[in-house]
Amino acid sequence: MSHVYPVIKLNPNDDVVVARSPIAAGTLLPNENVTVQSDIPEGHKISLHDIAAGDAVKRYGQIIGFASQAIKAGDHIHTHNLSMGDFARDYAFGEDTIELPKAEKVDTFMGIKRADGRVATRNFIGILTSVNCSATVARAIEDHYKKVGLENYPNVDGVVALPQSFGCAIGFDSEAMDVMRRTLSGYARHVNFAGVVIIGLGCESNQIKDLIQVEKLTEGKMLHTMTIQETGGTQKTINKGIAVIDGMLAEANQVKREVVPVSEIILALECGGSDSYSGISANPVLGYAADKIVQQGGTAILSETSEIYGAEHLLTRRAVTPEVGKKLIARIEWWEDYCARNKSEMNNNPSAGNKVGGLTTVLEKSLGGIAKGGTSNLVDVYEYAEPVTAKGLVFMDTPGYDPIAVTGQIAGGANLLCFTTGRGSAFGSKPTPSLKLATNNTLWQRQEEDMDINCGNVVEGTETIAEAGERLYTMILEMASGKKTKSEQFGYGGLEFVPWNIGSIM
Repeated sequence: MSHVYPVIKLNPNDDVVVARSPIAAGTLLPNENVTVQSDIPEGHKISLHDIAAGDAVKRYGQIIGFASQAIKAGDHIHTHNLSMGDFARDYAFGEDTIELPKAEKVDTFMGIKRADGRVATRNFIGILTSVNCSATVARAIEDHYKKVGLENYPNVDGVVALPQSFGCAIGFDSEAMDVMRRTLSGYARHVNFAGVVIIGLGCESNQIKDLIQVEKLTEGKMLHTMTIQETGGTQKTINKGIAVIDGMLAEANQVKREVVPVSEIILALECGGSDSYSGISANPVLGYAADKIVQQGGTAILSETSEIYGAEHLLTRRAVTPEVGKKLIARIEWWEDYCARNKSEMNNNPSAGNKVGGLTTVLEKSLGGIAKGGTSNLVDVYEYAEPVTAKGLVFMDTPGYDPIAVTGQIAGGANLLCFTTGRGSAFGSKPTPSLKLATNNTLWQRQEEDMDINCGNVVEGTETIAEAGERLYTMILEMASGKKTKSEQFGYGGLEFVPWNIGSIM
């Protein structure tokens, strides 16, 4: 694949090629013997032959949609002539499982080993809220530590408040409450928190005492709870919260980084602000690094159920058992019902920005998104915010909306995050550091201050996926060892805690 050739063909069976850069009408694509019929934006698709209305169109060797009108060779293929449609997918549970070669050596990083044996990559104290009504108090406590500083506690990465928008007007025994409790308890237990304070108002549906009991949390020196009503008001609760955290800081500071194996990494995989290059460069580069972590005995979490829709058969074929594959299909079916009762549809994805970047249907986006999961076998499937205990590649059921998806993965235990973007995200999510991958050189040059690594040379043909993947793997181990990412330097992460509200608000 020469970097001077203007288009990329991903599979010999594809009906389209993708423009590396803007292509003018009348340009001949000599390798394909096709003349471009109109100006083609960067990252968009060009038809390689005539396609009749109603016929399937393939990219990645898979169906990405159906021609909504007749398409001629050299035509621009996008939302004006390509649409969704139903088609049979062979789930073929487990037929494509493989055994990745064992790692030749044990790779390591400098992690923080907790008393229970888990390994952290950061060392925060967290302030959670059971309800939106206590959000201002939580933020005021965080502001106190921003003012006074933590110079006497150099091993503490910060005191961070993670206020939320819900927590009330939902049923006690509802699915929505189950999700809320799983999410909060996942953060309360998170290995990157040395200590946590949970603050409520006192009369909310999401009662802290019920959270503690149902999720079997244990209060003590490093896990405190309080409510504004019981404490006696706003300022008293702020003062109490500060006093409690002051009592945690000395113990939280008594950590040191030590050599630990890569098997202790639980890596969340996320993409946001995607473009047509995501499935060509950054996502497969991340998939390469995820495979390496799995080979080392670590865990990689693929998520965003609405963004694997239409490509889920590629994961079921890699499921280690039929039961694992069926768990994934059960989540797909839940989503189809969820959309139906909310008068929505799965193809509300891609977003407007995705479409500007060349993505046309959710099928096309899904096929590129799955590349983040590399080639490893799928070993388990989790519901939103469930604790992830398996080693290997797993799937967590989440929406595609980045803050909600990542919140679920962190609640599940992810201690690192890699986030691919083609349009230009600036995402971060405490307490888990986020490393961002740019899919193309244009984005890297425009928004380098937010990007940690550029995968654009893969698009240009001057770097292979493996070469970029090795660079990324090295950066992941550096991030795990404490090196700050771009989003951490900017202070992202305190406002990106967004639990998934799946139920009705009363």
